[in-house]
Amino acid sequence: MKKFRKVLDGLTTSSPGATVGSPSCGSAAGTPTAAPTPKEIDVQETLVSENFQLCKTVRHGFPYQPTALAFDPVQKILAIGSRSGGVRILGRPGVDCYCQHESGAAVLQLQFLINEGALVSACADDTLHLWNLRQRRPAILHSLKFNRERITFCHLPFQSKWLYVGTERGNTHIVNIESFVLSGYVIMWNKAIELSTKTHPGPVVHLSDSPKDEGKLLIGFESGTIVQWDLRGKKADFRIYYDEAIHSVSWHHEGKQFMCSHSDGSLTLWNLRNTTKPFQVTFPHGKIQKDARKESCKPILKVEYKTCRNSEPFVIFSGGLSYDKAGRRPALTIMHGKAITVLEMDYPIVEFMVLCETPYNNEVQEPYAVVVLLEKDLIVVDLTQSNYPVFENPYPMDIHESPVTCTAYFADCPPDIIPILYSIGAKHKKTGYSQKEWPISGGTWTLGSHTYPEIIITGHADGSIKFWDASAITLQMLYKMKTSKVFEKPKPGEGRAAELVEEDPFAIQMVSWCPQSRMFCVVGISAHIILYRFSKYDANTQIVSLEVRLQCDSDDVISPSENENNPSFSEPSSHSPQPHHQHQHPASPGSRTPEGIKDSIPCLKVKDRAVRVPPGYQSELVIQLLWVDGEPPQQITSLDINSAYGLLAFGNCNGLAVVDYLQKTVILCMSTLDLYGSTDPYQRLTRSPRRNRQSTSGLTELTDNQQSIDMERNKSPTSDHVNGHCTSPTSQPCSAGKPRIPMGPEGPRLTRRGPGRPPFRKAQSAACMEISLPVSHTEESRENSFTRSRSSSVSSIDRDTKEAVTTLQFGESYGRKNDVLPTPCLWVGTSLGVVLLIPMSIPTDQEERMEEPVTMGVSGAVLMLKGSVLRFSFLDCMGALIQPPYEVWRDHNAPEDPDRLRRRKLVHFSPSSSQDACGDGHLAVVCSERQAKVFLMPSQSCLFVHNITESSFVLRADVVSVCNSVCLACFCANGHVMTLSLPSLRPLMDVNYLPLTDMRIARTFYFTNGGQALYLSSPTEVQRITYSQEMCDNLQEMLGELFTPIETPEAQNRGFLKGFFGGNAHTFDREELFGEAAAGKASRSLAQHIPGQGGVEGMKVAASGVVGELARARIALDERGQRLGELEERTALMMTSAESFSKHAHELMLKCKDKKWYQF
Repeated sequence: MKKFRKVLDGLTTSSPGATVGSPSCGSAAGTPTAAPTPKEIDVQETLVSENFQLCKTVRHGFPYQPTALAFDPVQKILAIGSRSGGVRILGRPGVDCYCQHESGAAVLQLQFLINEGALVSACADDTLHLWNLRQRRPAILHSLKFNRERITFCHLPFQSKWLYVGTERGNTHIVNIESFVLSGYVIMWNKAIELSTKTHPGPVVHLSDSPKDEGKLLIGFESGTIVQWDLRGKKADFRIYYDEAIHSVSWHHEGKQFMCSHSDGSLTLWNLRNTTKPFQVTFPHGKIQKDARKESCKPILKVEYKTCRNSEPFVIFSGGLSYDKAGRRPALTIMHGKAITVLEMDYPIVEFMVLCETPYNNEVQEPYAVVVLLEKDLIVVDLTQSNYPVFENPYPMDIHESPVTCTAYFADCPPDIIPILYSIGAKHKKTGYSQKEWPISGGTWTLGSHTYPEIIITGHADGSIKFWDASAITLQMLYKMKTSKVFEKPKPGEGRAAELVEEDPFAIQMVSWCPQSRMFCVVGISAHIILYRFSKYDANTQIVSLEVRLQCDSDDVISPSENENNPSFSEPSSHSPQPHHQHQHPASPGSRTPEGIKDSIPCLKVKDRAVRVPPGYQSELVIQLLWVDGEPPQQITSLDINSAYGLLAFGNCNGLAVVDYLQKTVILCMSTLDLYGSTDPYQRLTRSPRRNRQSTSGLTELTDNQQSIDMERNKSPTSDHVNGHCTSPTSQPCSAGKPRIPMGPEGPRLTRRGPGRPPFRKAQSAACMEISLPVSHTEESRENSFTRSRSSSVSSIDRDTKEAVTTLQFGESYGRKNDVLPTPCLWVGTSLGVVLLIPMSIPTDQEERMEEPVTMGVSGAVLMLKGSVLRFSFLDCMGALIQPPYEVWRDHNAPEDPDRLRRRKLVHFSPSSSQDACGDGHLAVVCSERQAKVFLMPSQSCLFVHNITESSFVLRADVVSVCNSVCLACFCANGHVMTLSLPSLRPLMDVNYLPLTDMRIARTFYFTNGGQALYLSSPTEVQRITYSQEMCDNLQEMLGELFTPIETPEAQNRGFLKGFFGGNAHTFDREELFGEAAAGKASRSLAQHIPGQGGVEGMKVAASGVVGELARARIALDERGQRLGELEERTALMMTSAESFSKHAHELMLKCKDKKWYQF
């Protein structure tokens, strides 16, 4: 211990916790180990807990399971409610805000307070909420919870502060928007209908005030009853009893007619002069059959009746199609005069809304667009053109075009990559959109000062890849590619892919991208890897294919006696199968064993002809794992590519393979057990029986009992599966030879799985097992059961499972303790917590590199951790991050320049390049699902260790740059997001943020630099978060403003005669009728008022630290000042209004003072 303290003497400083190994850190620091270090490593750490705070930034994509729609015609912003209680508010591109009701109840209806910067939401838990939109993060000001009645419909007249609320019992209540208190004025259902009516009219399905007179309220009941209620007289003007149920009602702007849609697919037009029967009844899609009967039609769920100044009115409705035509898609019908246009939709229509020029319901409406909210899309139709084109949607609403199966997030990319990807992607954009500007153009948004290039990559179930520009908290698609184009389409009847995977054989499992070299690699669900190069030119190319046999064969079981006499390590060349070109070995009956069992065939067939590829990412190499003896290849669990070395490494639960993609050869292919050589830390096969012991992983039990070993040795490890996992206690070396039928003590086993459909969708690696979670058998169940995960998404290991390769990393390091200089190495992490270092010898000369083989010495160092290894990263002795070497991008398809020799330009970040002060060596950060360790290389001394979690396990871990320093960011299965300092592994932040509710979050969570992360919050939405205090502080200026001060359009002059004969609509005083003085107070038991949280919404998630508290207090103070300013403005307006009223009253008094009574 004295020796260790001597080493730490040079590490301490006066600042507690600021330096590696400071004794004042106490239990907060990672535990230093007792292994002596060969030299002093002085790393000045700058990160403290006050640098971290966790909060959501922005949500992209289409709102999942939408339920409601609203539009502010003056502010021109759109709101969408969802079944999970979310509200998305959209304006111009960049103005995109997400709000969430804490209850999580579905949003039934949304109503804007037009041009007031406020929104009313009605939820399924019978609660009304008032949202303040005059701040960048909207917050609830008031809530009103109904206790005895269920809300079914709401209506807020323009420029009114009284909200009409219809209920399931048929009653209509009135709520004051300013105080959010119920009025004592109630329209009871039994007063609305005639006393002689014996049946209940049903729930209220419609409420609207008459355009002709605001004192008349039209109430529609579900049964078909319509009542116009005189609010002043508290009586019904007329009652309509119709046979068919009502779904919606829409007024003509003059207030003399209204139209209803019904459950039988009919539209009825009613005239107020005669309400005994409809003025007109039409079945727009109901044709008369031969027997003179009408076709039965589906209900018309909504109708809008909009007038035009210079043409016939528009009648727009959803539904109403005939039942007889099976397979017809949902449709929106536009009737304009005699022309009827049916717009078929890809998904069911949830809601639609016609956008009009005026907010006043008593003026000519002049509709110009229709917003159609579908179950999985949002489209806007241009009504000003006769062919009704749709507008090009500027929002990223098509993330879910095919289900997202993996994500990657890259912050601070090279600045030239985004324009290049955009220019290539723009050539493939769809055409035929409306030429007019996107009509939802409200709010303001400016590019903030804290912006840098960011790219998000999404992989999808259909094999497509999308690159997104995520700079400045926006999202815009740059480029899309389809990996399925590399393969032949499987013919019906011979689909090998169909036998392997029930659906989506091209689904993307993980991606690896180097922005500097622009090399891109994808791993597919069918055990295939595709390597892409980027080019700005199109080309004719022959796709090169390699087939790798990475499977454990049952005849290669290592017995205890063999293990004693001979080392289990053998030369790589003996286990390195030669690459097979796809066109030389097509799938044929000859590739099957005599029993019809598949062998040595890949899952998919690569195109064997030259293909023309457009500019962008072009396939360079396809690698496929082969079927072995009737068993499908196991899914690939880890991948790394290095452009400087020209190598690609991948592994699964059977072993590791390394491919030289420059020479198109396989240079290493062996089982995990063979990688150890003589340094295997586990005694997998023993002579004497012992008690079962538990491995250091905490999630794996290695059975050393002799009896169980004898039983297991009689099994075929390639045929016996438990939950889709091989149950052999050992990992046998891979063989390129022909497999033989295993012989047990009782003769050959004949219980091998036949060539039918194996359970491939659940045949994951040991480090990628499913978590047992409740999954509803709905549309989302396919998302949750989608078991394609990243290299180490979810790490739970069954008993007696094989050791999987869970993570890989190329880099300059020291493969052995006695190495003096760093060499190219491959770091291998396994599901049993073992880290292997494989040193490599790579020719440096360009010509030799293309001809001489790359050699790998597999007997490198072995390190140990608890749990499956997730991540590697390297720091120099000053604590700076060492990036992997890369090749500078050059276009291989560019025209040859005879004057310039085309050579590979490599960029190396050697650990010894900046080590003059502290000598050679570097730090290796290794994180597993249970703990993190920091090793000093080449001595392999463990400097620090930190047990991250005991009760849970880490799903995702990344070493990221934050505030000009680096830290280790972790996301655990129990929902905690943590950051640890490097290299001392001090806990800096630990926030219980997001419980793991389904596999989607585990599969898509991704940390990146700058204190940012993302995950798929629903099958259609990407949620971005930040764990940086600096970004939280700057978030207000990065978000868009939802509300902009705009003058409300003036109402048209109605003229003397219209005003004289059109009733006294403008003298209607709702306050006089509904106020407490006239109507009294409502029953307290009817509804409960809940005050809002005052606008500090969005700061709920907080990290511990004084700076976070100060930031929240400052924001709260700013919002309070903002509200006080608004209150002052309203007070000034009221004073001005009162003075004006006093002045007019005085003038009127002077004018009428000397008049006689008969002169009035």
